[in-house]
Amino acid sequence: MYAPFFGLSQDPFSIAPDPHYLFMSGRHREALAHLLYGLDGGGGFVVLTGEIGTGKTTVCRCFLEQVPAHCNVAYIVNPRLTAAELVQTVCEDFGVVAPGTAAGGETVRHWTGLLNQFLLQAHAAGRNCVLIIDEAQQLSAEVLEQLRLLTNLETNERKLLQIVLIGQPELRDMLARPELEQLAQRVIARFHLDALSAEESTQYITHRLAVAGWSGPLPFDRAALRDIHRLARGVPRRINLLCGRALLGAYASGQRVVGRATVARAAREVFGAHPASPPPQKHKAAWLGGLAGAAAVGVLGAVAWVALGQPGWHAEPVAAALAVTPLPASAAPSPVAPQQAASAAVPAAPAEPPPAALAVPTLDATGLAAVWADLPRNESSAWQTLGTLWGAPADDSGDPCKAWAARDLQCFKAQRTSLAMLRQLDRPGLLTLVSPEGRSAYAVLTGLNADYATLELNGVPHRVRVDTLAQWWRGDFATLWRSPPGYPGARQAVNSPVVAEWLVARLDSLPTATPAASAREGAPDLKARLYQFQLAQGLIPDGRAGPMTFMQLNRAAGLAEPRLRSATDTPASAGK
Repeated sequence: MYAPFFGLSQDPFSIAPDPHYLFMSGRHREALAHLLYGLDGGGGFVVLTGEIGTGKTTVCRCFLEQVPAHCNVAYIVNPRLTAAELVQTVCEDFGVVAPGTAAGGETVRHWTGLLNQFLLQAHAAGRNCVLIIDEAQQLSAEVLEQLRLLTNLETNERKLLQIVLIGQPELRDMLARPELEQLAQRVIARFHLDALSAEESTQYITHRLAVAGWSGPLPFDRAALRDIHRLARGVPRRINLLCGRALLGAYASGQRVVGRATVARAAREVFGAHPASPPPQKHKAAWLGGLAGAAAVGVLGAVAWVALGQPGWHAEPVAAALAVTPLPASAAPSPVAPQQAASAAVPAAPAEPPPAALAVPTLDATGLAAVWADLPRNESSAWQTLGTLWGAPADDSGDPCKAWAARDLQCFKAQRTSLAMLRQLDRPGLLTLVSPEGRSAYAVLTGLNADYATLELNGVPHRVRVDTLAQWWRGDFATLWRSPPGYPGARQAVNSPVVAEWLVARLDSLPTATPAASAREGAPDLKARLYQFQLAQGLIPDGRAGPMTFMQLNRAAGLAEPRLRSATDTPASAGK
């Protein structure tokens, strides 16, 4: 009704799950990474929880669109089943039939035997099997115990079935029960999908309006946007309801811009008399907080490349990064071998020296404070150190970024970066560290794993625990990336035929691409191909090639660029 009034082609805030309106915040990308990790996770459980309306179904739909050909996926949307019905449903979803048995005569043991036979055959054929259960908070304790027993199906090398549980926060409470302790110990990755931040809420609204045809300033003033985030609690579904009703109210009043009064009226109509009550506290995510939390939950889109068999990542560090609590050695998944196509396209990374050769001192908070005074305060000097890793040392005069641009080497800077994003980019970079007194200094990040970061401090490598780093680093990150020859700069790159030709060639070179795909009749255009690539990488999918898209294209194509070390070296002296 209001869409034509605001120049929109359709309702931008429908609560129907339309894939055209897919918006992946950082939290949604991390949630997707957890599900993708489950494709090759080596067995056990992956648990994704979130409040109603936070986008769990959206993430799951996105996940199902990215399942590679070597995976068998069973998807159960109605978990109100008995233990026998569950195993039978799993078998049916995998296409397993029960020959020669009268209807209704199958037992749990019978179906489990058939399932085990199927899983062994899939394993022998090089296929992975994943079971996804949505609305898993509705599972009974008996059914959960049966699921645990299904994870006992294994060979000498690995578990045969990966189980992904998706549900509301009650699922976390269920798994915390003493009687389910054995199952909880088999959870190799957990993630709680929080609501959107205030900034993400605005990005979400902008995204949906743009998809619906809006151009120009937002039809919500700043105060209204703040109120929408507060009243909707950052929950996408609530944002849709509130924004839709607010635009309808503005249309009825003949207003082109929605103000606070209109939002307040809309909130009373949609949410009732008390729309701004805070969300329940008991269901907030139990992470380390900020950057340490990002390190605990893992690798964002980089996990996707592990799951899809891409080179450059190992399953064991990923598993450690994704797990909320440390895994026992017996539960750690074995490294995932890359697909033959990927390994053929990308040369294998050189073997790391033995731990003794890489031993570096480990700094705790006290040790980091002790070396603080000697850290460089000048950004240009820090850039020079980074440039040497790229074989492009910069002199002391002028702006090093301008000098590098002439050599097809571009500077990239970002704020509010997480450790998960650093894992995804997988390249050395500058971290801006801030002391407790508020003074800034620079360190070069050269290695990163689930527990430690390796920093070049005054030319000497040191290991720092990620929880310690989180106290000193607020997310400012800078790095370098290789641009296409003749790259005209970020603003002009959108319409550059040279850049477009390079992008097509790079996409065609990926192991998962069909050569010359863009030239085939009916093939997706460049924007659509970039969109799919970004989606698979855990980037915000907009179909436009920005610096992060270029970085990930170079990485996926195996371009020789400096990479982060795994930081698995043994500390020389703790607390030094």
